[in-house]
Amino acid sequence: MEPAAVPPPPANIGLRQLLMALGDSLVEVQTAPAGLDVEIRGVSLLDPEDPPTAQPGELVLVIGARGRAAHPALRAAGRDGAAAVVVKLDGPGQAEALSETAAEAGVALLSLRSEARWEQVNALARAALDDAPPGHAGEGAEEGDLFSLAQTTAILTSGIVSIEDAANRVLAYSRSTDSDEIDDLRRRSILGWQGPEAYLAKLREWGVFQHLHSSDEVISIDSHPELGIRRRLAVAIRSGDRQLGTIWVQEGSTPLSERSDQALLGAARVAALHLVRRRRELSEDLTLTRTLLAGLLEGSTGPQPLATHLGFDATRPAAVLGFSYGNTEVYGTPETVAAPELTHTEVTNLVSVHIAARHRSALVTQVDPRIYVLLPQLPRSIDIDTMRGWGQEITDAVRRHLGLPLRGSVGCVVPGLGDVPESRREADRILDAMAGADVSTAVAALPDIQAEVLVSEVLTLLSAHPEIRDPRLTALVEHDSRHQGRLAESLLTYLNCFGDVRAAAAQLHVHPNTLRYRMRRAEELTGLDLSRPDQRLLAMLQLRLPPSG
Repeated sequence: MEPAAVPPPPANIGLRQLLMALGDSLVEVQTAPAGLDVEIRGVSLLDPEDPPTAQPGELVLVIGARGRAAHPALRAAGRDGAAAVVVKLDGPGQAEALSETAAEAGVALLSLRSEARWEQVNALARAALDDAPPGHAGEGAEEGDLFSLAQTTAILTSGIVSIEDAANRVLAYSRSTDSDEIDDLRRRSILGWQGPEAYLAKLREWGVFQHLHSSDEVISIDSHPELGIRRRLAVAIRSGDRQLGTIWVQEGSTPLSERSDQALLGAARVAALHLVRRRRELSEDLTLTRTLLAGLLEGSTGPQPLATHLGFDATRPAAVLGFSYGNTEVYGTPETVAAPELTHTEVTNLVSVHIAARHRSALVTQVDPRIYVLLPQLPRSIDIDTMRGWGQEITDAVRRHLGLPLRGSVGCVVPGLGDVPESRREADRILDAMAGADVSTAVAALPDIQAEVLVSEVLTLLSAHPEIRDPRLTALVEHDSRHQGRLAESLLTYLNCFGDVRAAAAQLHVHPNTLRYRMRRAEELTGLDLSRPDQRLLAMLQLRLPPSG
């Protein structure tokens, strides 16, 4: 008898993440006695006629009970272990009294803007919870979370983004630090109101809705100051012939970026996957896709399962792009780049949006500490320069918007999906070499840095096998460590400069005679004969290893 399946842990989200998703256009924190990292595990609506009860970890929306009438709900929420309670306030005097009750009950108190509608905050809170990964709050938003996708799109377009479903209900939106940037249409949409009828009539008159219904191209809508409306871009989110929703980008105080159209196309393709998931049509399929993709990249799963699952032609060319921004291994030594907690999600979202705009079938996954892009069904005319350009656009965007020095590699184009592991291995070889070498480019293919790749692999071999190193060079490094010397560094610089004493001395910021003395001293200590090519070659390689190697 097979053991019973263990259900996955419920999805949850930290209160801090929920507040970031909702934004201060809807709710305001009045008090949070347990801090903002408490877990939200569900959302419930409490009607005034219902007995005040709650479930552990719930966000309780207290509908219709204001002022003193909300006190019993707060006490019951604290008694039952709810995480937070949302109420509407009668006036400024109510906040203090309710906050005292909430603090005594040990539950967070949020106030809903008087103009906001309960169904809107309910829908958005549930959407944020649906997009959260199973497990513990604080682990970061799931890859492709609609709120983080909206924020990524806002960064790439320099605009203010909202994502709507096919019924024009707002599902997610980007945060804006300046309320003056938000026009009346966006403000009303977030608060659950209908947009100005005069403007909606204009959209119908101009054929905007008809365009979005029939096309996946970006459409531009001019500003209308007389209606309080700023310039916008819009694109349909589509699954086949069906429109699932729309992404709108409002221009703020600065013009939209030049590549806004491209960013919107990519965002719409990424959003489609998650709107389909929201309808629960492909929830298991998305998990299966990730599993099959990881297996294909590692070589543990053949190509046919993924090809069958997604309808790919496994015989068409494919390639892998690799990206790394830290926590890599340089000849066995950790190389760490400090990054914010949500960097993984932010970078992966940005990569997904950019590459989806360039290649519709692209799949993105993260295998710590690297991000991989599978490019299936490539045209047979594809060339390395094109894919290098795609990678360069991504690394430029990450550096510009997130301030991270992302590195990219272009794996070889292989004949079909069955050879994808070969392309992934090549992408990894390039990233390994770029981490340990002085490479001027942020994105490289093997022909660009073949020498660096081969030297990197020789150094990896030397690092893993101390028995094939020259003990005299090891002793020189140890001597420097004991005496705070620079003999090994000076010797390597001298060899890298082909024995040009003046050039090497300039790099080391010492007098040429000082360098000559160091070379003589190194030979005396080790017995090395630098006139012999083999010894010079081995010294150039071995001295590139880190001291701990």
